[in-house]
Amino acid sequence: MSTNGKLGALPFDPELTPGARNAVTVCLRIQPAEKVTVITDDACREIAASLVREIEQLGAPYRAFVLEEITTRPMADMPPEILDDMESSDVSIYAVQAQANELRTRMQMTDVVNRRKMRHAHMVNIEKRIMLEGMRADYEKVDELSRKVWEIATAAQMVRARTAAGTDVTAGLNKNYKWIKTSGIISVNKWGNLPGGEVFTTPGDVNGTFVIDGVVGDYLCAKYGDLRETPLTIRVQGSRVLEAHSQNRELEQEFWRYTHTDENSDRVGEFAIGTNIGLRGVIGNILQDEKLPGVHMAFGNPYGAHTGADWWSGTHIDVVGRDFDIWADDRQIMSAGKFLI
Repeated sequence: MSTNGKLGALPFDPELTPGARNAVTVCLRIQPAEKVTVITDDACREIAASLVREIEQLGAPYRAFVLEEITTRPMADMPPEILDDMESSDVSIYAVQAQANELRTRMQMTDVVNRRKMRHAHMVNIEKRIMLEGMRADYEKVDELSRKVWEIATAAQMVRARTAAGTDVTAGLNKNYKWIKTSGIISVNKWGNLPGGEVFTTPGDVNGTFVIDGVVGDYLCAKYGDLRETPLTIRVQGSRVLEAHSQNRELEQEFWRYTHTDENSDRVGEFAIGTNIGLRGVIGNILQDEKLPGVHMAFGNPYGAHTGADWWSGTHIDVVGRDFDIWADDRQIMSAGKFLI
């Protein structure tokens, strides 16, 4: 069921407009002749309405879907009518709150995006605060910085990250795997999260300690939020999670179960440097916090369609820390969370 009329007529806070306009006209660069698929849910209806308003202002044709009007949540599969609609679209937007065990459905959606080379804005767990902060960034400047970081990282053999909280992790880089720039300026070559601002690869070999005093990803983020007071400390050896410890035993156990879902759920699939210089600190939401200047990693799916990694996992969970010092080979590019580039 398409809900174009309902979303188009839904009132929304006008403070959402700058972020929505940034998404539609700067990040996605939607043109009047391009068809758009908008996917949202009950929790993100107001934000979706602000996005739809900008699409309507351009005069671009679109169809909008609210998940709860089509299927039950959590979903086992992405509804066929949505996937079918995407087959005739140039652009898609996914503005939805994550629920447990729905990663598979998002993969079904991005399979279509990758195959058809659509421009896709992935706004999982988008909330009003992010629309007022991260989505108001100057994405031309974020893109410029991201390009510089990409150039440095692509030439490096290793990246080392340390924090005062105890992180000391080294990623050896695999020259067969590409570094990908997702700066918020979305192209047909790689769909991107919004807000944007990161450069990532699938690493060759990761070893060391990572103190997660920011956030963890997927649906665990909404449950546990900002981890400054109860960080999760993990030890990684040979790119696999060897240990995980936290005063919050429930978090520790749930993270361990998540990263042992399949044979590669505990493997570092993503090593990333956040580049959104418009952000000021952790807010407890992975969608924005992983773009904070610093390092984040993800265990599980390596987005091999983009990086070139030749392995796969059905899970993907990001982990974020705070206030990093970063070196690319012997060159220091960040001190206490501030870029030196």
